[in-house]
Amino acid sequence: MLEQLLEGGGIPSICSSHPAVLREAFRTGKNSQVLIETTCNQVNQFGGYSGMTPGHFVEYVQKIAAEADFRIEDLLLGGDHLGPHPWQDEPSNSAMQKAAEMARAYVRAGYTKIHLDCSMRLADDPAGALDPRITAQRAARLAKEAEQSGIERDLNRLQYVIGTEVPVPGGAIVREGGVRVTRVSDVAETIEVHHKAFIDAGLEQAWSRVIALVVQPGVEFGDDFVLPYQPDSARELSTFIESRGWVYEAHSTDYQTQKALSEMVRDHFAILKVGPNLTFAYREALFALAQMEVELIPACDRSNIIGVLEDVMVRRPEHWHKYYSGSQAEQSYKRKYSQSDRIRYYWGEPEVQHALGLLMKNLRTVRLPTSLVEQYAPLEKDILQEQSPQWTPDKLISARIAGILNRYWKACAHDKG
Repeated sequence: MLEQLLEGGGIPSICSSHPAVLREAFRTGKNSQVLIETTCNQVNQFGGYSGMTPGHFVEYVQKIAAEADFRIEDLLLGGDHLGPHPWQDEPSNSAMQKAAEMARAYVRAGYTKIHLDCSMRLADDPAGALDPRITAQRAARLAKEAEQSGIERDLNRLQYVIGTEVPVPGGAIVREGGVRVTRVSDVAETIEVHHKAFIDAGLEQAWSRVIALVVQPGVEFGDDFVLPYQPDSARELSTFIESRGWVYEAHSTDYQTQKALSEMVRDHFAILKVGPNLTFAYREALFALAQMEVELIPACDRSNIIGVLEDVMVRRPEHWHKYYSGSQAEQSYKRKYSQSDRIRYYWGEPEVQHALGLLMKNLRTVRLPTSLVEQYAPLEKDILQEQSPQWTPDKLISARIAGILNRYWKACAHDKG
């Protein structure tokens, strides 16, 4: 992967487990490598919030890839923020033991791109920001666990990402007018302390397979705002990394324009992480279909999927209540339309799955009139009109997600059209 990135290309990092997103990633990414990532909170040896261990997730993704007729050899799997974050309320000894077990589980399952993140303070650490040297030593410990677990596989395929200065996962909680771009001096320090920690741990070969550094390039998004990439602000970072033989990994690139993403790849922010924007697109497509259902299906037979989602989210607020503030009306709006897209955690709920099945059944049995497609899904109409004279709900969902993914493929110099 690194050779491709150093030649001026890039790769999207698809941070989603939603089957519709994964299917579309494999469809639009055919004949290219497709990188799918999971976080330590989402997937770990205890199941994470997804309920899947690394081994289970690999089986799940490979099954979807096979159904999409995608070459398994071109599937790359990445572990994001692998470290003690899920157990940061525990003492360092137990938290790091669990993080080490997780690193082993990821590598044994077949993950090959490992982002090491031990930047969080654990229960028995001194107050204040964690010493960068401790962060690096803990990261090296996890790399050693990964290396030992990878002996059974091809170690040359195992590649590392270091660095922890990232935007808030899933988007900012409060509106921001700007974010501070990582300073070159901080990047140099990160490299220095990690290099020393790796060498002290006897990990010279592992250090040679560090391919990227996570920094803050100045991009962010929240409920209703996007901070766009500003090339001038990141110019020093871009120049600095050219001499290292590495690239940068950029988080929270969701909702950036095609032009901004292309500029980021040009400036060596070559690994572009995207997640909420893809499930936001899925939600947009489902809501458009729900509006068509109102016009085409008798009230007694409708799925009422938007109402079902709202009811479930209100009864089970654990995935959104820390993120959506304001009045009850404002929270209700955000539950549906926030770019942070906390609704993505609810598509698998049984009530929602039932409503979704009914919505698709209803609209698969009727003709979707051109006037309704133009009213509620005009972008999909433009994408699909040359492919098929008959629009279906499945094709409209696919087209909406593809519109986002193709922005990334084009930015990364893989024009899938």
